[in-house]
Amino acid sequence: PAARCGSAPTPAPGGGGAVELVAAKVPVLADHPLVQGPRFRKLKIGAGDRLDVKASGVFVLGIGHGNKLLTDLYNCHLTKVYTVGGLFGKATDDFSDTGNLVEKTTFDHITREKLERILAVIQGTNQKALLMYSNIDMKTQEAYELAVRGLIRPMGKSPPIITAVRCLQFALPEFQLEIHCLHETQQYLRKTVHEIGLELKSSAVCTQVRRVRDGVFTVDDALPRTQWNLQSIQEAIQNCQLKVETELERTL
Repeated sequence: PAARCGSAPTPAPGGGGAVELVAAKVPVLADHPLVQGPRFRKLKIGAGDRLDVKASGVFVLGIGHGNKLLTDLYNCHLTKVYTVGGLFGKATDDFSDTGNLVEKTTFDHITREKLERILAVIQGTNQKALLMYSNIDMKTQEAYELAVRGLIRPMGKSPPIITAVRCLQFALPEFQLEIHCLHETQQYLRKTVHEIGLELKSSAVCTQVRRVRDGVFTVDDALPRTQWNLQSIQEAIQNCQLKVETELERTL
């Protein structure tokens, strides 16, 4: 690296309180006489499926050769798993509990059984979409073998598809779902909660979106912020290497 150039505000000519930006040079630690080692090292880091600012959970990064592996894993169209929290009784403009309130509704008529019936309909509809986008003849032996191995997936890019959904907790007005999906966005999951509320003749907002699995990676594989250091990252790469190799061999 070379010295970084920045800018600093200084009073503009003529006064009046105005300021202008003037270029300034800031020394770089690489020039310090006590700094040793190579002056520059190229290290490429790539991001997997991203999380938006209102979501949390597993976020996969590729380092060096891991960038190609990320692309290979993406081509496998692996399922991601989320826990999604919901709250009956109100609707907002962005489907989240922090959005602008649009309306309030009653929810006393909702039961867990009614919610689970709606979830079954959602799963059935999405299973039909999954088969359509997989371009597989379901009457063939190939389709049967893929189904047994759990490898029926879209052949290319598809709309968001929910492969499985179930209710984890139900205590009016709150509920929590586990959603297995492909090609989703976190906003799509929030909208799904909103639509569930409408189907139950009420309304609902999303209170939480947390990704607990991204393909072969789970929360147990993830590093919390306090462990973002070289040693922990090296260990995480080594621990996940076999998982990635096994999945690529099984799928591709």
